[in-house]
Amino acid sequence: MTQTIAPHAAATTTGGVAFRVRVLLLLLLAVIGAVLAGAAPASAHAALTGSDPQQGAVVSRAPTQVSLTFSEQVAMSDGSVRVLDPKGKRVDTGKATDLGGTTYGVKLHSGLPDGTFTVTYQVVSADSHPVSGAFTFSVGAPSQTSVALSDPAVGGGVVGALYGVGRYVSYAGFILLVGGAAFVLACWQRGAGVRPVQRLVVSGWLALTGATLALLLLRGSYVGSGKVGDIFDLTLLGQVLQTKSGAALVSRLLLLAAGALFIAVLFGAYARRDEADASDKDDGSDKGGVDVDAEKRDLTFGLAIGGAVVAAGLAASWAMAEHASTGIQAGLAMPVDVLHLLAVAVWLGGLSTLLVALFRAPAETQIDTVAVRRFSRLAFGSVTVLAATGIYQSWRQVGSWSALTGTWYGQLLLIKIGLVAVLVGIAWISRRWTAQLSEAPRTKAMATAGAKAGATAGATALAELRTKQPTKVPANSRDSSSEGSDSRDANSGGSNSAGSNSANSRRAAQLARQQTAVATARQKRLRDADPARAGLRRSVLAEAGVAVVLLAVTTVLTSTEPGRTEEAAQQATSSSSQRSGPLSLKLPFDTGGQDGKGTAEVTLDPARVGGNEMHVFVERPNGKAFDVPEVKVAFTLAAKKVGPLPVTPDRIATGHWSAIGVQIPMAGDWEIAVTVRTSDIDQTTVTKNAKIG
Repeated sequence: MTQTIAPHAAATTTGGVAFRVRVLLLLLLAVIGAVLAGAAPASAHAALTGSDPQQGAVVSRAPTQVSLTFSEQVAMSDGSVRVLDPKGKRVDTGKATDLGGTTYGVKLHSGLPDGTFTVTYQVVSADSHPVSGAFTFSVGAPSQTSVALSDPAVGGGVVGALYGVGRYVSYAGFILLVGGAAFVLACWQRGAGVRPVQRLVVSGWLALTGATLALLLLRGSYVGSGKVGDIFDLTLLGQVLQTKSGAALVSRLLLLAAGALFIAVLFGAYARRDEADASDKDDGSDKGGVDVDAEKRDLTFGLAIGGAVVAAGLAASWAMAEHASTGIQAGLAMPVDVLHLLAVAVWLGGLSTLLVALFRAPAETQIDTVAVRRFSRLAFGSVTVLAATGIYQSWRQVGSWSALTGTWYGQLLLIKIGLVAVLVGIAWISRRWTAQLSEAPRTKAMATAGAKAGATAGATALAELRTKQPTKVPANSRDSSSEGSDSRDANSGGSNSAGSNSANSRRAAQLARQQTAVATARQKRLRDADPARAGLRRSVLAEAGVAVVLLAVTTVLTSTEPGRTEEAAQQATSSSSQRSGPLSLKLPFDTGGQDGKGTAEVTLDPARVGGNEMHVFVERPNGKAFDVPEVKVAFTLAAKKVGPLPVTPDRIATGHWSAIGVQIPMAGDWEIAVTVRTSDIDQTTVTKNAKIG
């Protein structure tokens, strides 16, 4: 009864743990999906900060070229900038030129008609992300246009989604590869021979290699047409290989080839050397003595140096092509980014390896307290590096408190900081369990005995069954007259004996399986009997779950427009956006003399860059028209040191003045000053700010 119930109870316990793990994984996937769903499909990291002609401007003569200014340098090709006339026909020469700094231009054909022109652009920012957009300007006067920009946003669609998945998988593979190898070499060298740990690190290498190849194929379509059919276009692939991003991906593949050699040595010669050394220590022999230890130290040192070089190179393949490679202090930002990525990999990858060691490693190779404490110190150092480099990166990419709270990048950064704080809290709990962790010699002896019992049970049972032979009848007791019958009986008895042996063999195999199951269940109970070890496993599992969400947020963060750029783009957009209706301002005034109070209402239509129609209405406090001797208006854009631009309107009727063709040269927050004179000596000037453009 005991042999029947114990495996069932063990299976129930194992099934409960597996169920909880599956539920946790589903919840993590749901959180990751929510985070990824809330992100833009492809965030541009370069913003259009200016153009000539400006967005919405009305110019009197057709320009000879259109120029665009971005927040950082961008990569352009022929056709990156297109200018379309009101009928949708291209009027540019097609070849974009670098005008210096971050300004680029395209020449226009001569003899352009009046009307509204549409400018579209599709470029690649210096940090490898695609940028697209459009704006309009008018020659002479605005007109209807037949241009319809119905194409999907660059970097979106199916190709954009696949590219995003590839980026996530590549980060995950890098973390498992680098972190798992670092955990084995620095904390638990015996883990080099543990099969689940080997599978984890090899899976990281395979994931990173496969994702890198996929990104290389997707890159051309991702920054171009966005069509699935262009993924395997060799022409686009050749163009990608000539870019900074393509060079980074190819470099990553070459480093992964070196990483494959590193893995082969780590889990081949190094693992065998560690097993041989452990065997010598267990049986008390001295095979090789100090020479074996010295050889192992040399091999460990060589693997550590080679692995560090490969890991740093892999991290640099991201730093040289993404956020760190552009913007302010790029020379300092790239090595800082490499350290940041390595710290993340050592921490989270080591945490994943610890989780596998606690849940999947065989009982005879269970991770010990020393290894856990080593990783605890290593993780603390990684978190310290992570915090220092993260503070610098945050300052560099955000730049202001308003960008931290008012941009999607800043909000994601706050989420990441919160997740890191949660991880540190759980890690502190894990350290408490580690301090209590102990492996009693008696418990280990019982576990070893249980393992040996399970391993030898089947063999012992089978040996006992094979020693049992059928009883032979003496020859002198048989009757000679029944020799034929005896012969048939003997043949029949032989058949029965063979069947009996076959049945005994099946019974022995069944008994061996039962004994092994009982031994395994007993071994698991003994392993889980230590509450400190069980508590450590639960806390590490929770820590790994939060780490998965943190990885998802970090991946989205790397593909999101930095706060500095997003805030600059918002300011540029708000300053150049067209108003939906005329501007109307009411300015109360008091000249100080008799009958000197009233209100001046200024309207500006359409209140954008270019020519505008202005009206000024002056009323008394009772709402009746006020016929004052003089009204003057002036416009000042202090941010650009433009103005004051004086305008003297003409009197149209009682209390009504008007001016046609009031020119606003650029968009911005303009100060509108109205001077009202109510007598020969009584006048005042009142001001109010308004966005125009």
